[in-house]
Amino acid sequence: MRLSSRAIRATAWGLVAVGVAAPTVRKRVRTRPVVLQAVAFAAPVGLAVAMRRSRLRDVAVCALQMWAYVAAYKAPHDDEEAQRARVLVDYPIVVDRVLGLGELPTLRLQRALASTGRWQALDKALVWTHWLWFAVPHTALAWILWRQPARFPRAAAMTYAVFDLGAIVYWIAPTAPPWYAASVAGRAEEFVGGLREQTDECVLDGRGAESSEQIVVRRMMAEYGEFFWKDGWGPLYSVFGGNPLAAMPSLHFATSLMAAMLLRETGVVAGAAGAAYCGALGFALVYLGEHYVVDLLGGAALALAVRRVEPRLAPSLRRAAALVAHVEQWAWDG
Repeated sequence: MRLSSRAIRATAWGLVAVGVAAPTVRKRVRTRPVVLQAVAFAAPVGLAVAMRRSRLRDVAVCALQMWAYVAAYKAPHDDEEAQRARVLVDYPIVVDRVLGLGELPTLRLQRALASTGRWQALDKALVWTHWLWFAVPHTALAWILWRQPARFPRAAAMTYAVFDLGAIVYWIAPTAPPWYAASVAGRAEEFVGGLREQTDECVLDGRGAESSEQIVVRRMMAEYGEFFWKDGWGPLYSVFGGNPLAAMPSLHFATSLMAAMLLRETGVVAGAAGAAYCGALGFALVYLGEHYVVDLLGGAALALAVRRVEPRLAPSLRRAAALVAHVEQWAWDG
């Protein structure tokens, strides 16, 4: 029995090792991307068996889940030409012009608030609000793990379900954000006036196709990144970027909304902080040119859908967790 327990742990550690390696070799291994992703997402399960339950293990399992998610997020862009051929550009522009009463909300905000030639305090604050998102969902989970650990498994499952479901949509329906629209000008001209191809900005006719006035939609986050980080911006962006055609749904907004809802369950103050950040981030994403309003609505719908179905799926998830716990016990106690 002792040998069997060791064999189970060895197998589990092997699953972790293969799962960690899978995303790094996805461009060199000739197999279906979905196979490598399945292997990557098996790593957290393997670690749950290979290590005894502890807070350290919980954090490590979450880290492996995010490692697999990042690969799933970036993988569709490995073949840029194939992704470009499928990218959806038109419908977000159409919907946002309806929501903006004839003009893109991003254009309205940048015309009213942005200035050229200098960075205002508002611009800097909103860019940093955007950058802080990379830590916010995980910080919220860390707070829950510290303050109310009994809530952590459910909170982590709901948070990472939002991440993973969003990544699935990115594979199925790659969608361009506002700043990227210029690269497919031919498809967008039907709905907006003039477009000119540039790297980080596009020109949209804010008053309709019949108007000759053209207004630049700036990607302010990238502009400020080059200003603030200078030569370090390129390497930094290559790490945290990786897929420019992953706008719908906005996982920035979806995961922040989920964090706000989960924090509200732990207390009024934490919930208010989460809600305030979510609201500020939503404004920043539209103002900075990172997302259309419809992307935010899609993100909100995703987060609310996960929250709504969670009670129905909870019994099945508990049974799956119990099965993993049983294998863990077998691996350690025989």
